[in-house]
Amino acid sequence: MAREIIIPQTEEPKRLENFLKKRFPIGYIRKLFRKNGVRLNGKRCRANDTARPGDRVTLFIPFERQPSKSAKPASPEHRFEILFEDDDILVVNKQAGLAVHEGKEILKSQSLLGMLEATYHSQGILPRLVHRIDKETSGILVVAKREAVAEDLEKRFEKGEVEKEYLALVLGRVHPKEGSIDFPIPGREGKPARALTRYRVERELPGTSLVRVNMETGRMHQIRLHFARLGHPVVMDDRHGNFAFNKQFRKTHGLKRQFLHASSVAFEHRSKKKKWTAPLADDLTQTLRLLEAALGCTTP
Repeated sequence: MAREIIIPQTEEPKRLENFLKKRFPIGYIRKLFRKNGVRLNGKRCRANDTARPGDRVTLFIPFERQPSKSAKPASPEHRFEILFEDDDILVVNKQAGLAVHEGKEILKSQSLLGMLEATYHSQGILPRLVHRIDKETSGILVVAKREAVAEDLEKRFEKGEVEKEYLALVLGRVHPKEGSIDFPIPGREGKPARALTRYRVERELPGTSLVRVNMETGRMHQIRLHFARLGHPVVMDDRHGNFAFNKQFRKTHGLKRQFLHASSVAFEHRSKKKKWTAPLADDLTQTLRLLEAALGCTTP
């Protein structure tokens, strides 16, 4: 059965995708547009079409709020640390294993966004994600505390005005040791979208390379897809990686998730250039120590 939403008169005109983001997880929204399951005033529409007060949004794909039976409760260690907070934003250091929003197998209360909403509800604040990182990626995430701030930051992320840096351990020796990866990957509705990743090799370790990565675009799984395309997939990537290598690596080094960490984010905030950093997660630090021990050196 189709679901109809009338956009309230109190809403400002905005992209249809941004209107839906306030109400549903991003995975469901992408599915709507990918499967042509949404109409605006009875007509086919795109994610970037403008939705205005009084417009009628019809959803033809049901939203399943409850998780499947295979869903697992959030474990106690899946938490986050607030690195910075003011009246406009939160800068969070997220641990691996914590989803940023609800999904088919994740209750909202088990997600970072759900936890933040519960924390700030009494203050009349509804936190908004302005970008995302994978559940199994650790590190920096920016969350807006006001609607106007969220819309401004979303635009700046889309325009590449926000500097995002990651650390990744990838398979093999990467040559050249510094360069860029520029080829399209699936974007909205599955259509090819331009994606640009710049990298620099920080260290060469047994069978692997530690790379520092800057993303000038923010496509889903961009780093993982780009390095897999080069033949140097992210270590322990369970979707785009080298599964035989991953199996042996886990057995030898004990790492249970992809070696990918959002290490810093920088942008202009309140007329000043700001940069926030998150230290490498403990499991990734331990992995580097084990690899460096094989070279006869240690991590400071």
